[in-house]
Amino acid sequence: MQGEPPSCQVILSGCSGGGKSTLLAELGRRGYATVAEPGRRIVAEESRGTGKALPWVDPTAFAKRAIAMAIADRAGVAGADGFVFFDRGLIDAAAALERAARVPVMHTLHGQPRFHALVFVTPPWPAIYQTDGERQHSMAAAVDEYRHLLMVYERLGYTTVVLPKTDVGARADMVLGRLAVSG
Repeated sequence: MQGEPPSCQVILSGCSGGGKSTLLAELGRRGYATVAEPGRRIVAEESRGTGKALPWVDPTAFAKRAIAMAIADRAGVAGADGFVFFDRGLIDAAAALERAARVPVMHTLHGQPRFHALVFVTPPWPAIYQTDGERQHSMAAAVDEYRHLLMVYERLGYTTVVLPKTDVGARADMVLGRLAVSG
């Protein structure tokens, strides 16, 4: 990735079922711009259509759609003022493509501007983890994905901030507090 980071674009990443979407909703409730997870939107679309790009049917096709959607999402908020919070997004999609098709993350991200240096990560949290129509993988698979994401963000030079297993208000306060301190 090249260029200076658009300091207003902040990623929420981490373990599936760890509370990212709930945190995103809280940040939106507090008046911040938010972008929903591409994966869940793709699963909803594919479930209404052919279902060929579902992550449990064709992980590579799914990851490629998530990358395209995440790039479009970034373009859609390019002129936004203040922080914009992304539930997963481009780097997580690139990490998924790396796992599915061995396409290096750096290849996928080439030419893309960096996000904020701090990435907020939800850890595995079995007490709240649930499968549903859009999340069909096991907790063990979610933990494997989480470990891969941590390695990807480290390789890319981001600072990951693992969020505590606490209520959503405290998590949102922590995210906003860390961003205020980072400038």
